[in-house]
Amino acid sequence: MWPSIAVTSLVAMAPAVASETPSDAVRLANLVRQDCGSCHGLSLKGGLGKPLTPEHLRTWSREQLVSIILDGVPGTPMPPWRPLLSEPDARWIAERLQHGDLP
Repeated sequence: MWPSIAVTSLVAMAPAVASETPSDAVRLANLVRQDCGSCHGLSLKGGLGKPLTPEHLRTWSREQLVSIILDGVPGTPMPPWRPLLSEPDARWIAERLQHGDLP
């Protein structure tokens, strides 16, 4: 289940980001580092969840990653983030993770 801190921090981020601005990028990068990092490792090199490194993610298309972020993975601890993130947010996250250039 989601830690209540993660849910609280994500609710504070609403409404979802429609277009990237510097503050949006910082907010989304913090979400990835803190909330995703709680399972995928603080360095995103793996933990309970798989690594989120460019090397590991190159086996998936951007569309697949966006779907995983938004809809989760049934039968695993990966939750759906669709209630809290927009598709553009998920696309931004997937792109940055695949390129390894998270701000």
